[in-house]
Amino acid sequence: MQTTLSILQIVVSVLLIIVVLLQNRGSGLSGAFGPQAGVFRTRRGLERILFRVTIALTVVFLVVALLNVRFYPAV
Repeated sequence: MQTTLSILQIVVSVLLIIVVLLQNRGSGLSGAFGPQAGVFRTRRGLERILFRVTIALTVVFLVVALLNVRFYPAV
């Protein structure tokens, strides 16, 4: 069971990294110098799906990590 939780945590973490890297900011380096004034955008299409998948994977990662710590604490 410990091996299963560890493998699941690794898989979820890799998927989370991939989904975060796929998200597109669209602002380049201009976002580093301050927010865009007066621009309001809503997430649409693939951007919305990636956002929701990121949240879901984060919750799954947190639950798996807590289960891993709860049932198999470090010695």
